[in-house]
Amino acid sequence: MDLAQNLISGVAVGCIYALAALGFVLIYKSSRVINFANGQLIAIGAFLAYALAVWVGLPVLLAMLLAMLLTAGLGFLVERFFLRRLVGQPIISVIMVTIGLASVLDGLMYLTPFGSGNFTFPQFLPPGGLNLGGVSISYPQLLAIGFTVVFLLIFGWFFQRSILGIAMRAVADDQMASMSLGVSVEKVFALAWAVAGLAAASAGIVVGAVSGLNQDGLIAIGLAVFPAVILGGLDSVPGAVVGGIVIGILQSLSTAYLDGLLAQVGLVGGGSQYAVPFVVLLIMLWFKPHGLFGTEEIERV
Repeated sequence: MDLAQNLISGVAVGCIYALAALGFVLIYKSSRVINFANGQLIAIGAFLAYALAVWVGLPVLLAMLLAMLLTAGLGFLVERFFLRRLVGQPIISVIMVTIGLASVLDGLMYLTPFGSGNFTFPQFLPPGGLNLGGVSISYPQLLAIGFTVVFLLIFGWFFQRSILGIAMRAVADDQMASMSLGVSVEKVFALAWAVAGLAAASAGIVVGAVSGLNQDGLIAIGLAVFPAVILGGLDSVPGAVVGGIVIGILQSLSTAYLDGLLAQVGLVGGGSQYAVPFVVLLIMLWFKPHGLFGTEEIERV
């Protein structure tokens, strides 16, 4: 029974990682750029929801929806004013811009009341949760799982069936060829950043519902999902979900079992959940560099 409970907890945490990983995947899938400001977008989305709910007084669910839309707008503006001039330039230039952007957003948030301290959303979910055969699932955990399923279905359909989704895949494959065929690379990039902001805000909101809001903790999630992204594949939406859930389960099991085992053999117990994902990352890079579902590219020489 303890194993089942740990698995459920791991799946719930993994769903949060999956939502955060979607932000990486969406931008990389369209532009081959890794967004190092993803953690900042997660934090901004969560704090916007809190501000709208607590300071403005909106219903919590409406505040969360508006926060997701506002963060999507922020992603659009970031692309419009900071990244659009870099279309066609070396990828490293864009990556360095995202690193600088992360530092700027980080500093600006520290100037707000959210820069230090912990915050909690007003109660909007019923207390307790569901009990299935002795395994408890809290309502915040169900919220995390539900968000992930909805986003997976929407993004899966978007990239496979919609014209804009196919255009984003084409731009990711070859920017210059896509431009020659009439695809607006600028619009594709702007859309990718907007949708990535939406996914990041949803991850921050779920984290706030599950464990409260703290700037450092929220930003840390943006980098903690790297193992999940690499495991699933940098350009795979389903891979982001699978990778996030696998990493979440590994962290849950390592906390429950590995920490105690290390303590028994005389080693300092605790903290294995932070090391295990990166061990998995190294193993994955050794045997399957493109991840479980990533696209393997063969270039002519």
